[in-house]
Amino acid sequence: MMKSTSSFEHRVCELIQASIATKQLLISSSEAVLGVAKVSEVLVYAFRHGKKAFLFGNGGSAADAQHIAAELIGRFAFDRPALPALTLSENPSCVTAIGNDHGFDYVFSRQLEALASPGDIAIAISTSGNSANVLRALSMAKDMKMHTVGLTGRTGGNLRDMVDHCICVPSSDTPRIQECHILIGHIISELVEKEIFHEKRSV
Repeated sequence: MMKSTSSFEHRVCELIQASIATKQLLISSSEAVLGVAKVSEVLVYAFRHGKKAFLFGNGGSAADAQHIAAELIGRFAFDRPALPALTLSENPSCVTAIGNDHGFDYVFSRQLEALASPGDIAIAISTSGNSANVLRALSMAKDMKMHTVGLTGRTGGNLRDMVDHCICVPSSDTPRIQECHILIGHIISELVEKEIFHEKRSV
């Protein structure tokens, strides 16, 4: 028997409220707000000095990485020159070759080894903070003298102590964390774009 539309409507409202509540917790976290501001400053400095940003994560976090990179490469609020951002999950031949020949834990670190340079930014996205391939890539990034950033959930997992800047969403619910990660990505994209190219976005 099919559920009534009204029961779905009630759940829709509950889920929207849950998302709003998580964002309210995020804005109440001075540590998270400061982290977003600091990461934006780090990216502005890096881009102004010819450095690149590398974003990576698994599953929904891989999609978030691609989304944020697209905002930086394309445009966010206005037309301007492209910013150099790359994601490490979008080349299936590369990912599957590395996974097959070296192991899935190496799919991101191997690409950083090939493509990144000292002073570039590694942005790791993991709701748990414990994804083995993400942690291995961060270890590689540190060895290569890259700046490291983490977007994660409430505890930060093992990722928290491995990065220069960690933005922890105050939630343990994966969908709510990912919704906040995209919000954070949008905020960073706007701040970086506006600071580098000096145009104002109408609200």
